[in-house]
Amino acid sequence: MSVVKMHSRVEGSPGAAVITAPLPTPQLVRKIDPAAEQNRRAKDNRDALLRHVLPPVIGLALFVALWAFVAQISPQLPGPDKTWHSAVELFSDPFYDHGPNDKGIGWNIIGSLKRVGLGFGMAALVGIPLGFMIGRFAFLHRMTAPIVSLLRPVSPLAWLPIGLLVFKESQPAAIWVIFISSIWPMIINTAVGVSKVPQDYMNVARVLNLSEWKIFTRILFPAVLPYMMTGIRLSIGVAWLVIVAAEMLTGGVGLGFWVWDEWNNLNVAHIIVAIFVVGIVGLMLEQLLLLAAKRFEY
Repeated sequence: MSVVKMHSRVEGSPGAAVITAPLPTPQLVRKIDPAAEQNRRAKDNRDALLRHVLPPVIGLALFVALWAFVAQISPQLPGPDKTWHSAVELFSDPFYDHGPNDKGIGWNIIGSLKRVGLGFGMAALVGIPLGFMIGRFAFLHRMTAPIVSLLRPVSPLAWLPIGLLVFKESQPAAIWVIFISSIWPMIINTAVGVSKVPQDYMNVARVLNLSEWKIFTRILFPAVLPYMMTGIRLSIGVAWLVIVAAEMLTGGVGLGFWVWDEWNNLNVAHIIVAIFVVGIVGLMLEQLLLLAAKRFEY
């Protein structure tokens, strides 16, 4: 860094004051090689791809290898190769219809999704507003706490006989099981979210004399949204988990009934295909809710 002496005479002083001030040296401009920069970015992209793709690929490969090994030990269990050929055969014509008890896997997926949609939708319409009220009013929270604590741990299939008794039909009973099983995460998470709203916000609303509707739209809903979306994600997982077991008992068109029917036919390869289908559809439902949650965040 160079130093330049600057001379100036201060008024009223007998001599000249010498002031030294450092001047910055000109910075060197580094030339960027476009080819080198492009290679660096390509390397970073490859590294990021390997970090995100390689571990799942290794995990799936180990899973398939273990599956093949168990199939070699137990010949009754279809291996990956036989299951793959069965899946290709099933999905080559997923929407065939040969009568009420012989439909393609596509119709069974749609039937299960319809039941889950109806039961889950009704649970959301009841559970989310109820969660807001329980979290908002302390008296209501104390009144419902023992009921929620008592009924929430009950096994979902224990509700099926009640549904059959009340509705007299298997289809409404299956929807009832989805409803009663998926409502609890939405109630609990929404109520917890309301209880976590800072009290200062509510004090300001009281000072401004806001109505309950404005308190809900301006304060509670934005603050509770992350908790509410977590409850919805948990509920859709429970609903999709329960529907297969409920359909095994109620029958009709659906993945659960299809699995039970294939077991009666001793077609284990189709059962394994159904297991993967249930997992993939459940994963897709959860990812859709994650996308919806991110959209609400912005």
